[in-house]
Amino acid sequence: MMKLRQLLILALIPLALGACRRRAPAVVPGTDTEVTDVSARERARADSIAAFEAAERERQARLRSGEMARAREVLTDIVYFEYDSFELGMDAQDRLREKAEILRANLGIRLRIEGHADERGSTEYNLALGQRRAEAVRTFLGGYGIGADRLATISYGKERPLVEGSGEAAWARNRRAEFAVTAGEISIAPPEGR
Repeated sequence: MMKLRQLLILALIPLALGACRRRAPAVVPGTDTEVTDVSARERARADSIAAFEAAERERQARLRSGEMARAREVLTDIVYFEYDSFELGMDAQDRLREKAEILRANLGIRLRIEGHADERGSTEYNLALGQRRAEAVRTFLGGYGIGADRLATISYGKERPLVEGSGEAAWARNRRAEFAVTAGEISIAPPEGR
């Protein structure tokens, strides 16, 4: 019985050792390739989304830059007056309303309003007329909520003509108010449709 027991133990040892051995994972044909393909597709999709988002940010930045340039153009746009007048015409009022919208959206901006006149009349008279033109503009903008502390005025009278020469065409271009941004940066563009 002892021998039988020894034989049985000897027979069971290889079976026990075989059971303890690690099995190699079962290989399913095509699985590694499919996992790699899925990962590559996910990476490609993520790269595509990232590229699209970067392009969109760049497009938005260019658009914003264009809007800021347009706002600066509106702020420095010249307003013209009739002969011997400081009354604001309809075109001038429209331009000033656009300026007011930008100024309301950008509270840090300050403007200098420069009043000018054509060459006709005395130096003193034209300095006074230029000042009245600058003040008329400041008053108009004040009516749209722009504080006088943000709007400086100065008159150059006939001393700084935009166009040299005599004649109605030159005189009409010289009867004006010009604008200079003296403080602040445009950070908010004008409303759509302007």
